[in-house]
Amino acid sequence: MGPAPAGEVGEPELMEVVLEGTGKEGKKVSSKKRPVTASPVEGLLKPVKLSRTELYKEPTNEELNRLRETENLFHSSLLRLQVEELLKEVKLSEKKKERIDVFLREVNQRILRVPSTSETELTDQAWLPPGVQVPLHQVPFAVKGRFHFLPPVQVTIVGSYLLGTCIRPDINVDVALTMPREILQDKDGLNQRYFRKRALYLAHLAHHLAGDPLFGSVRFSYSNGCHLKPSLLLRPRGKDERLVTVRLHPCPPPDFFRPCRLLPTKNNVRSAWFRGQSPTEDGSPEPPTPHYNTWILQDTALESHVQLLSAVLGSAPGLKDGVALLKVWLRQRELDKGLGGFSGFLASMLVTFLVSTRKIHTTMSSYQVLRSVLQFLATTDLTVNGISLCLSSDPSLPTPADFHQAFPVVFLDSSGRLNLCADVTASTYHQVQHEARLSMVLLDSKAEDGFQLLLMTPKPMIRTFDHILHLRPLSRLQTACHRLKLWPELQDHGGDYVSAAMGPLTTLLEQGLGSRLHLLAHSRPSVPEWEIGQDPPKHRDAGALILGLLLRPEGLTSVLEMGPEADQPEAADFRQFWGSLSELRRFQDGAIREAVVWEAASMAQKRLIPQQVVTHLLALHADIPDTCVHYVGGFLDALIQGLKETSSTGEEALAAVVRCYDELSRLLWGLEGLPLTVSAVQGVHPALRYTEVFPPTAVWPAYSFCERLRERASLVPRPDKPCPAYVEPMTVICHLEGSGQWPQDAEAVRRVRAAFQLRLAEILTQQHGLQCHATATHTDVLKDGFVFRVRVAYQREPQILREIRSPEGMVSLRDTPASLRLEKETRHLPLLTSALHGLQQQHPAFSGVARLAKRWVRAQLLGDGFSDESLDLVAAALFLHPEPFSPPSSLQVGFLRFLYLVSTFDWKNSPLIVNLNNELTAEEQVEIRSSFLAARTQLPVMVIITPQDRKSSVWTQDGPSVQILQQLVVLAAEALPVLEKQLMDPKGPGDIRTVFRPPLDMYDVLIRLYPRHIPRHRQAVDSPAASFCRGLLSEPRPSPVMPVVGYDPPQLYLAQLREAYGDLALFFYDQHGGEVIGVLWKPASFQPQPFKASSTKGRMVVSQGGELVTLPNVEAILEDFAVLGEGLVQTVEARSERWTV
Repeated sequence: MGPAPAGEVGEPELMEVVLEGTGKEGKKVSSKKRPVTASPVEGLLKPVKLSRTELYKEPTNEELNRLRETENLFHSSLLRLQVEELLKEVKLSEKKKERIDVFLREVNQRILRVPSTSETELTDQAWLPPGVQVPLHQVPFAVKGRFHFLPPVQVTIVGSYLLGTCIRPDINVDVALTMPREILQDKDGLNQRYFRKRALYLAHLAHHLAGDPLFGSVRFSYSNGCHLKPSLLLRPRGKDERLVTVRLHPCPPPDFFRPCRLLPTKNNVRSAWFRGQSPTEDGSPEPPTPHYNTWILQDTALESHVQLLSAVLGSAPGLKDGVALLKVWLRQRELDKGLGGFSGFLASMLVTFLVSTRKIHTTMSSYQVLRSVLQFLATTDLTVNGISLCLSSDPSLPTPADFHQAFPVVFLDSSGRLNLCADVTASTYHQVQHEARLSMVLLDSKAEDGFQLLLMTPKPMIRTFDHILHLRPLSRLQTACHRLKLWPELQDHGGDYVSAAMGPLTTLLEQGLGSRLHLLAHSRPSVPEWEIGQDPPKHRDAGALILGLLLRPEGLTSVLEMGPEADQPEAADFRQFWGSLSELRRFQDGAIREAVVWEAASMAQKRLIPQQVVTHLLALHADIPDTCVHYVGGFLDALIQGLKETSSTGEEALAAVVRCYDELSRLLWGLEGLPLTVSAVQGVHPALRYTEVFPPTAVWPAYSFCERLRERASLVPRPDKPCPAYVEPMTVICHLEGSGQWPQDAEAVRRVRAAFQLRLAEILTQQHGLQCHATATHTDVLKDGFVFRVRVAYQREPQILREIRSPEGMVSLRDTPASLRLEKETRHLPLLTSALHGLQQQHPAFSGVARLAKRWVRAQLLGDGFSDESLDLVAAALFLHPEPFSPPSSLQVGFLRFLYLVSTFDWKNSPLIVNLNNELTAEEQVEIRSSFLAARTQLPVMVIITPQDRKSSVWTQDGPSVQILQQLVVLAAEALPVLEKQLMDPKGPGDIRTVFRPPLDMYDVLIRLYPRHIPRHRQAVDSPAASFCRGLLSEPRPSPVMPVVGYDPPQLYLAQLREAYGDLALFFYDQHGGEVIGVLWKPASFQPQPFKASSTKGRMVVSQGGELVTLPNVEAILEDFAVLGEGLVQTVEARSERWTV
C-alpha cells in the first residue's frame, strides 16, 4: 500500500517522515543539485533523466562500499534509504541535545540546593507545605518508620537519552536520585515504608522546584504506570517547554536492601497490616509478594542496567539504530505504554541478550537488528521458557521455576534476581508475539511497501481487533477481586485491583471463548499526570478497561460448546464453569454429553456469540453485570439489515439467491431442444458473489398495483398507486458451444443470439413451466420469486467485433468500445464473480465488509462514480493483502480498514494489486508496478490490477474522475476518526449513522423527491418509520405474469437529467432510498461561449463588450428539472450563493 497523500493531517509527529532532502536546520537542499525533470502531471513520480556522461560514470570507492554494505546489511537500496530517513526524523538533532544538556545541568544544581528537613514519624506529615500533596495512596495509613529530607548523594542520568536511543516526539530523560542512607532504615522494605519515603522525598522536591522560574511545569506521574512508584516531571519554561521532560526517580543507595529478602518467593507486605486485622494465631504462611519485591529491585538496579546497556550499545551504531526502529515498531502497535507494556527499555535489554547469545553481532545494520529481534520474539515463548542475562551459577540464586510460578513472562537481568518482564502480562506478551509473526511474514515477502506497512502504519486497537469490549466503571473490578478471592494479588499490587484482576479475567475469557479466539489483548491505561497540589488519581480514574478480541472465522459462528461425557470427572468442572447454561444432551453418535447451546438464528447473531460468552462468564464468575460490559461488535450491522429483518444482515437472503441460481443453472445445463448445447453457465450479478448491499428477495406482486398487459403476460405500474417494489434482475451469462455454423458477421451473430434468446424462453416455459420474457439481448426468467436475466454469449463474438475490414479487403484486429464492453461482460465479469465467490468461502466476513463499504460510498452520493466491481476489489484487497493486520473477521474492523485504505493509498503513483487466488508471483507484481509507472498517463485515475487484468484496469476505465476520487478520499479521511472515536466511547457510540449521512452543503442545487415514487425508500440510511405499501403479497403464490422488472423512477429521471444537462452539471444520488439529488455546476460551462444558433440549449444570449455570447440560463434549467421530474420532484432548491451567472 502506498504512502499517505501529501497534506494528510491528524497523524502524530512520528508519521510525518519527509522523504525530501533536508539539511540539519530544515533548509531544503538546492534543487540545482538534483536534476529532476518537471512532470507534466503534478505529483506524478517520473524517472530521473541523466546525461550520458552521468549515466556511464565509474562509481567512486565510497559508492562501491555503500553498495556492498547495502547488499550485505539491507535487502534493497530503497529500504536502506527509507530506514535512514526514518532514523533522521525520530532521532534528536545535535542542537537540541545541546539545549537539553544545558537544562539538565541547571536541574542538577537546583536539586542539590534543596534544603533538608527535621526528622518526623512517617505518619506525621504536617511539615509538608499546604500546596503539595503526597503522590501516593497511603492505604492503610498507619505505618512505622521515620523520615527526614536530605539532598541526594548522587544525581545520575539513566535510560535511553544517555545511550542515544531515545526517539521523538516524546523526549524523556530519566534521572536517578540516590537517597542518603540516613533517610532509610533496616526494615523499610516492609509494608510500603520505602515507597512512602520515596513519595515524601518527591513531595518535598516538588515544593521547592515548583517555585523556580527555570521550570514551566512541575507535575507528578507514575513510573511506567506503577501507582506505588511516582516520579516528578520537570519541563523547561518558554519555547522549550515541549523540548524535553525530565523524570526524577528517587532510588536507594547501592546494596542497601538485602537481595535475599526480595526474592519472588518472599513476602514483604504483611496480611494483618494490609487488611487491617489482628495477626492470625494459626501460623499460616504469608503469601509471596513478587511484584512488590520487583518494584524495589528495579530502583536498586537503575545504574547497573544503564552501565550494561552502555557497554553493549555504546560503540555499535547499528545496534542503537536497531533499538530506535524497535521502539517505532512498538509505538505504532501501542505496545510500549503504561503498566505492563513492552517498553523500549525491554527492547534494549532484549537486544543486549541477543548480543550475549551471539544471535546479533555488533556490526549488524539497524534492519538486521530489527529482523533478528522480531524473529526471536516470533519463535520464542517466554511464558514457557524464560531467558536470563545472568551468567552466574550461584546456588543461592532463585531458579527459573520460581519466577515462572510468580510471573507470566520471565526475562532475568544480569543479577539473576530481577525479572525485567515482571509487569508484562501474558496477554501483552502474546500480542507482541503475534505482531512479530505478522511482521516476519511481511519481511519475508520482501514486499515493495514493506517498510511503509511495518514501521509507518499505525495499528490502533479498534482497527486491529475484530471485537472490542469496555469494562466500566473500573470500581466493579474491586468486586471481581473479592468474588475471585484475589486477596494475595491485591496485597502484592498494593491495592491496585485493576492489575490484580487483569490476569484472572483474561484467563477466564480465553478459556470460555476457546476455539473462537485467536488472541485476547487488553489496553494499558495511559499513565496519568497531575498537579503537585492535587491528590493522586485513583485506580478507577483510568476510565475503562478495554479488551480486544481477534477471532478465528472457522470457529466463530458455532452455536455449540461441547463438553465431556456425563460420566467423566471433567463434567463437574464443565458444569461449574458454565453454570446454569450447561445441560445434558444426546448427540447423533449416541453419546450423552454436557453442552452449552447459544441462542443465535441468523449469521449476524452467530457473529456476536462471543458477546454472550463474555457477558455470561463475567456475571457468573466475576460478579460483573452486563450493564458494566459495553461490547462493540455489531453496531454497523444496522446499515445493511433487511427491510423487515432486524436480526439479519442479509447472509441468509444471499444464500437463498445462490441456491435458486444453482437450481436454474442445473436446468440450463440440462435443456433439451436447443440447436447448440450449453457449455457454461456463469452468474455475474453482485448477489451471486455475495456483495449486493441489499440482496434481492423473492417477490409476489399484488396485481392491484399494476395494470396487466395480456398480450405480453406482464405488468406495468399504475400511475395512481405508489411505485411498486423494485425487482432487480440478476444477470446470468449462458455460453453456447462453438460451431462452424455460427456466422462471421457481427450483425448476423446478434440476430442468431436473439433467436437463441427466444428459443431459450420457449423451452424453459415448456419443459419447466417457468415464466419467461424474451428480448433480442436477454431472457428474463421468473423462478421462485426471483428474476434472472439470462444472456446468451458466443465466445468468438468479441473477436469478430475487433475485426476492421479496409476498403482493399484487408482484415486487421483493433479493440473497439463494443468489443471491450462485450469482453468485460462475458469474460472478465464471470471470472471475477467466481473468484470473489471463492473468497467469501475462505473469509466469511468479506460479504459484509464489501456491502458496508458500498453502502457508505453510495450514501455519500458517489455510487455512480464507482463500478460495483471496483469497490468489491478494494474490499477484497483487505482480505488478500491485510498487512500489517490479519484478515478481518468482523464487519466493523473491515469497514474501518476500508476507510483507512481509501484515505491513505497513493492512487496517483501506485496500482492497487488484488492478487485473486494468489496467481501473481512477487516478480510479476514488481513488473506490473514498473509498467504502471511507464504508462501512468494513459491509465485511469484509480488503477486496480488483478491476475486476469494486468494492464488496463477494466473496472475503473469509466470512472471515477479525479475530482470524485479526491472527494471520496477526503470523506474517508474525515469519517475514519469520527467513527473510531464513536466505537471507542465506553458510554456507547451514539448515532452510528453520522458518518453515513452525506454532506449536502457542497451542492449548488438540491432536487428533493417524493418518497411515494422511490421504490427503495426503506433502504435509506435513516430508514423511515413508515413508508408506502409497494404492492407485495406476504404469502408466496404461483404467478402467471412477470413482475415489473428494474423500474426505479429516480434512476430513470437521473438518466434523463444527465442526457439533457450532463455538459452543464454533475448529478449525485444515493440509489438506496435517497430523497435528494445533488447538483454541481461545472465551472467551465459558465464561461461565456460565442453565440451559435446550434448550441443554445439551456443557454441565454447576452451582450458582452459589444459581442453576443451565451451563458447558462440557470432559472430556465431549474424549471426544466422540475418539468422533467413532474410527479417525482417535490422541490428544486437553488443555493444561489454558491454560483454566479
